[in-house]
Amino acid sequence: MIGVRYVTDERGKRIAVQLDLAVHGELWEDLQDVLVSRQRETEESIPLEEVMARLIKSGKLREKYTVSLK
Repeated sequence: MIGVRYVTDERGKRIAVQLDLAVHGELWEDLQDVLVSRQRETEESIPLEEVMARLIKSGKLREKYTVSLK
């Protein structure tokens, strides 16, 4: 497969993969998003209202927006 190299152990068993980012850069970005998402699955969530309040307090958000999550 073009742009893909497998790293093998001493027995020839595949243990890792190298992707040529010039060929598979978009695929890597998608894969990275999935990996980050899985890593964060166990993190405690923060209510949207609390996030917005923190952003306003820190000056990163100037006005309070109403968000509907329907």
